[in-house]
Amino acid sequence: MFCGPDEGAGAFSNLLLCAACLSSALQTYQIHRGAGAGFLLQALVPLLESAGPLAAPLGLDWVSGSPDNAWTATAVGLSLLAFAFHWLAGDHCTANVLLGGGLLVAASVGSLREEGKAVAGQSVSLVASVTILIVSIFTGNGYGIVGSLLAGTAGLLAGDKRPRMPWKGDVLRCLVAAANLAWRWALRVQHRELEQGSAGGLAEALD
Repeated sequence: MFCGPDEGAGAFSNLLLCAACLSSALQTYQIHRGAGAGFLLQALVPLLESAGPLAAPLGLDWVSGSPDNAWTATAVGLSLLAFAFHWLAGDHCTANVLLGGGLLVAASVGSLREEGKAVAGQSVSLVASVTILIVSIFTGNGYGIVGSLLAGTAGLLAGDKRPRMPWKGDVLRCLVAAANLAWRWALRVQHRELEQGSAGGLAEALD
């Protein structure tokens, strides 16, 4: 049970992030399987964190999972989202490099110390945000730009080592939730433009 406003706010922000990522996974699964999987992986982390306090009294401590699993799910999820943006933009080489790099970082979680995990996690977040931002700028995708800026702000805030801000975790989760929603809309716009371009090319070929 929740015993204070901090716990209640944490549960709400976790559920908000989980709902945003799950709905994004459902909306983008038909557009790109990688994007759907990326959103789904990001939804697992807040879902397990929210289920942990409820499952503990029942003796189901394993439900909350381990920090390493949460770290890996986030790293792979962000890499899959960056992969999807570049793939839909036609830059398959960069897409494969980003996904491969993210998987390598995730696979090395067992050999990293806590400081190394923090640096690697922040690096994956910033690389994904910056690469999606670049694609969005060149394609004129406003939703992608907004989502990248929100995710980048969350990544920088998470790495801030100054005295702990009140409600910092909740602010971070709300920023990430908003970023994922913006990326979902960005992927839908990018897919629609791709379909329109393909339809226009086919019409020209038939003329």
